[in-house]
Amino acid sequence: MYTLSTIEIQSYLKQLGVKEIQPPTLEYLFQLHQAHVRRFSWQTVDIFAGHPTSIDIEQSIALLISGRSGYCFHLNGAFSTLLRSLGYQVFLHRAGVQPLGTEPCINSFHLGLTVHLDNNEGITQPWIIDVGLGDMPYTPLPLIKDTYSQSPFQYKVTASSIDPQGWRLEHDARASIVGVDIHHQAVSDLEPFKNNHEFYSRSPQSPWWDVFILRQRDESVSHELRGCMLKTIDATGVQYTEIVNKQDWLNLLHDIFGEELIRYNTLEKDELWHRVQQAHEVWKQTKVLSDSNH
Repeated sequence: MYTLSTIEIQSYLKQLGVKEIQPPTLEYLFQLHQAHVRRFSWQTVDIFAGHPTSIDIEQSIALLISGRSGYCFHLNGAFSTLLRSLGYQVFLHRAGVQPLGTEPCINSFHLGLTVHLDNNEGITQPWIIDVGLGDMPYTPLPLIKDTYSQSPFQYKVTASSIDPQGWRLEHDARASIVGVDIHHQAVSDLEPFKNNHEFYSRSPQSPWWDVFILRQRDESVSHELRGCMLKTIDATGVQYTEIVNKQDWLNLLHDIFGEELIRYNTLEKDELWHRVQQAHEVWKQTKVLSDSNH
C-alpha cells in the first residue's frame, strides 16, 4: 500500500493545523480526526463543475495537501493513508449509506474505516473512523454497541441487518442520512469502489451529478450548503439561510467550508454561481408548486 513520505505527512498535518508528528496513540488519533473533520468539507464541487477527481490514493493525497477537498472516497482514502503512514493499524471496509426514504445496504458506495489500538490492558479495541460523510461523528467511536452524543447529533452503533458480523452507525434524525452499514471483512485497496466512483462522478443518474453540496461540522455545529441554501444545525435547532449574492456565497464557501475554489478562475466561478442560482430558482418554483398542492 502507498505510504506517505515524511514531507507529505508534514504537508498533510499542516493543512490540519497539527504541528508535529506524534506516536500512534488514541489521544493523537482523536486530535487528527477532529482536525480533519473541521478542515475538510464533504463536497460535490468538482462533480458539479464537470471536473471529477480520481480516487487513486496518490491523487487524493495531493488533492488535500493542496487545500482542496472531495467526498468519502477521497477523504477517507487519504486519511486512512495518513494514519497508516503514522503507524496506525488501519482497515478499509465496503460500506453503504442509507439515504432518507431508502433501505439499509452495503453496496460499496461508501468507504468505511476502522483503526485497531491496544488499550491499557493490552486488549485490541477497534474504533470506527469516518471523516467522509459531512455530518459524521466529530471523534472516533468505539466499535461497541451503544448510543453516543456528539453535539449537535446523536449516533448509535448497532448490529447491521445486512452483514450479521458487521455493524451499523445510525445517524441523528436531523442528519443528511439515516445511517451507514459496514461489512466486517476488510479489503486491501480501493478497487471495489472505483466503478461506483465513476458512476457517482460521471453518470447523469448520479445523485450528485447536478447538485452543488458542501457539508461540514465541528465540535458543536453542522453546516450544509445546498446550492444557495445554508442549513445550520446546533443545540438550539435547525436554521435555513438563503444566499442571494455571489460574494456572500463565495465568502460562505471560504469562511465555513474552507473552500476557496482555487482550481477555478474568475470566469469559471461566475459560471458555477450562475448554474447554482438557476438550479435554486427552479427548486423554489418547484417548492411553491408542491406547497400549493398540499
